[in-house]
Amino acid sequence: MDPSEEPWWKEATFYQIYPASFKDSNNDGWGDIPGITSKISYLSSLGIDAIWLSPIYDSPQNDMGYDISNYQSLYPPYGTLSDLDTLIKTCHSHNLKIIMDLVINHTSSLHPWFIESSSSKTNPKRDYYIWKPPRYSPSGDILPPTNWRSYFSSSTWTFSPQTQEYYLHLYHSSQPDLNWENPSLRKAIYEEAITFWLERGIDGFRIDTVNKYSKVQSFEDAPVTIPDSKHQPAPEYWCNGPRIHEFLHEMHTQVLDPYNAVSIGELSNTPFPEQVLPYVSAAKKELDMAHEFSIIRLGTGKNIFESKYDYTPFTLPTVKQLVEKWQVFTEGTDGWNTVFIENHDNGRCVSRFGDGSPQSAKCIGLWQATLSGTLFIYQGQEIGMGNIPGDWEWKEYKDVESKEALQEAGGNGDKEKVKRVEEGLRILARDHARVPMRWNEEENGGFTGVEANPWMRAFEKGVSVESQMGDENSVLEFYRRVLKMRREYKDLFVYGRFKLLFGEDEKLFVYIQEGEHRKGLVVMNFTGEEQILPDTEEILEGKGRLLIGTFGEDVISEYLKPWEGRVYVNF
Repeated sequence: MDPSEEPWWKEATFYQIYPASFKDSNNDGWGDIPGITSKISYLSSLGIDAIWLSPIYDSPQNDMGYDISNYQSLYPPYGTLSDLDTLIKTCHSHNLKIIMDLVINHTSSLHPWFIESSSSKTNPKRDYYIWKPPRYSPSGDILPPTNWRSYFSSSTWTFSPQTQEYYLHLYHSSQPDLNWENPSLRKAIYEEAITFWLERGIDGFRIDTVNKYSKVQSFEDAPVTIPDSKHQPAPEYWCNGPRIHEFLHEMHTQVLDPYNAVSIGELSNTPFPEQVLPYVSAAKKELDMAHEFSIIRLGTGKNIFESKYDYTPFTLPTVKQLVEKWQVFTEGTDGWNTVFIENHDNGRCVSRFGDGSPQSAKCIGLWQATLSGTLFIYQGQEIGMGNIPGDWEWKEYKDVESKEALQEAGGNGDKEKVKRVEEGLRILARDHARVPMRWNEEENGGFTGVEANPWMRAFEKGVSVESQMGDENSVLEFYRRVLKMRREYKDLFVYGRFKLLFGEDEKLFVYIQEGEHRKGLVVMNFTGEEQILPDTEEILEGKGRLLIGTFGEDVISEYLKPWEGRVYVNF
């Protein structure tokens, strides 16, 4: 297809906003929608094309809004529906699209649907959720229906005394899973959680936990893979299930297509291209694209259900192998790819893939902006925000997953395990991405008033939008340049064919992006030491022009400085 005929989202750069931590307009310490609206001009000037809002729905906030109690109203500290209408109009007036997070694998236990469902076995909404009778031990003790382990270390089942049955929850017990086998439930989701927002002008959705709606209906025990635990990982029973493609095709064709709404799915536990392709095939009409997590999860423990925070160091060749795998997996198909290195559920990229320095932040930015597919960046990434300082006390960590990981490790009395979990959280915790955005050098970083008490502590003076604005050597100004380059050379850096070079080199990251009529060469030094520049003329089969560099566009040195990256193009 001619690039001019491609859908808008292929060439777009999306900017993810974590609303609680982006900008507080009324000094109550919690980010809000008017605060986001006040920064749309800034985002537009950055060179993005769309914003993605993490959940703003009404919620008890047990899991930062991923536990929704009402799909059609907002959590009051964020503002009103009128505020959101203003944000939508402001985005569109700046030629920006706006998408919302769609959380439809589960609701809050305070959602009216669940309150009705749990009230009696004969309630019309009983089958909106997944209920099963208990099992009993030989001595008569009550047991869950299966031995499945949730993401938060406990059982996936919670007993409800009111009806003497268990309900399923893959996440926290306050997040009961919806029963997608029920067509009435699916219809209610489509009407209340999707169409309602599309009618208000939303341009699409990032769809949370998109491959977990279909569960294997036998509800049998999972094999024992953690011998000392009564709860066992069981993704084979609830991820990529038997009807998942049917469900997503129905949602796409019946609800999303009529509004030309973009859909980006969160695909976990799906590490093979042959698994991902059916989800993102244009012909199958399920998802437009998906977030696959092999790269962003580097460093986590081997078993995400047991040892997620048992940090495992990785090498640059491992990074390169995964980049190559997910850059080429759609070649020759009608699928599409996404590019991202940060989101709300992971540590900051400059602290995980770089050395924490502004120079490594720019190098990572160049890496991301020169990969094929749709680019996503996360708030603060464009100024090089890093992880929480190592001297913060654990009480400063707010995330339910961090708290439960620490609690589980401590409960076993294994001091070595506690130490490993603490070390892992210092690198990988979801809290790192949720620290308030720094807009200036004032107390609280301009996120909220200097006298206000932010919901989460701000930090990192010296890393802010204001301090970097107009400084050509800053991370912020480099992001502006590299996003502009990506747009101007979209044939290479959106649609290009990726070819990895020097795959086993532990210091240099080098690849070609090939278009129909030219090639781009990306060369990056992923170390803190000077490295020799490869022979660019030999690689490009002729002279190439330096298009952009993290140390400027007039560099002629045959050596790469620490964390230096350059892009050459032949003509």
